[in-house]
Amino acid sequence: MTGARLTQGAAADEAAAPADGPTSGPTSGPAAGSDAWTAARTRAPRGPRRPGTNVPHRAVPWTTRLRRDRSLLLMTLPAIVLLVVFAYVPMLGNVIAWQDYSPYQGFVASPFVGWDNFVRVFDNPLFLDAVENTLAITLFQLVFYFPVPIFLALLLNSVVSPRVRTVIQSIVYLPHFFSWVLVVTIFQQIFGGAGLINQTLRNNGVDHAVTFMTNPDTFLVLITSQSIWKDAGWGIIIFLAALSTVPPEQYEAAVMDGANRWRRMWHVTLPALRPVIVLLLILRLGDALTVGFEQLILQRDAVGAQVSEVIDTYVYYQGVIYGDWSFAAAAGLVKGVVSLALVLGANKLAHVFGEAGVYQRA
Repeated sequence: MTGARLTQGAAADEAAAPADGPTSGPTSGPAAGSDAWTAARTRAPRGPRRPGTNVPHRAVPWTTRLRRDRSLLLMTLPAIVLLVVFAYVPMLGNVIAWQDYSPYQGFVASPFVGWDNFVRVFDNPLFLDAVENTLAITLFQLVFYFPVPIFLALLLNSVVSPRVRTVIQSIVYLPHFFSWVLVVTIFQQIFGGAGLINQTLRNNGVDHAVTFMTNPDTFLVLITSQSIWKDAGWGIIIFLAALSTVPPEQYEAAVMDGANRWRRMWHVTLPALRPVIVLLLILRLGDALTVGFEQLILQRDAVGAQVSEVIDTYVYYQGVIYGDWSFAAAAGLVKGVVSLALVLGANKLAHVFGEAGVYQRA
């Protein structure tokens, strides 16, 4: 029965097909309908429509997004409150930088003196010395401290055994949780005048003690070593997380192309770390004028203010110890403006070299 239906369909197709031969005029009537039907049957099929093509984009109202994300917003609300109360509200106190502020009168009744406090800041040689020490410490740590986590992350990433890698990573990361009081105490017990090294030297007939902790000439090396021991583990975690996103196929392709370990690191690993390196470098430049207040104030008396005084410790002594609140506020405001300019400039430079930076380019 099926064969009979196919035979009837074929016969109908042959009857509907136009006869061969020349035509003398425009086709009309049943023949024209037959041509249209044949053309429709032989037309090439259309490809699938791409998703989203010709579909108008409809913006979601902010009320809808608010209802949709209300649970996430509620979870971030405590952090927002803390940020506003302890970060943004104190900014209102910067008004005392333009006043002759007295705690007994308050900032409402204290008289305004204009830019006099800022003139005093830039005319003060002690402040300029603090700026010089701050920049010297920042540049020294940028050269000798910043590359250390990158090198250690590359070294740990080459360890084959995941268990050994985890143990080493935990040991290196542990000092990050130590306070600066504990870190300075540990260094004092090892490198101090009565520390382990000097005690060993005395036991072996060396009477002259090595002044690691009180020598102004080696102070930069001392505080940089402390920073590396304490915080290098945090940088290692960040760089190892970035390395985990590199597809293994890229390393396999590099091996098949004959690349050795050095070329694989240079052409595969470091390009994967470049966005993270740029981001951390921008943040480090933003903190160029903020170098370890707790670390330095704990060791200020041991080496002297001439080499250890930085902007933060100088502002602390001028404002809290000596009670010159307006002068300290002006100095702190200058530091904040310069730090903001450094972040914006470094981020703009990152955009020039094709990196995302802290925020995306508009």
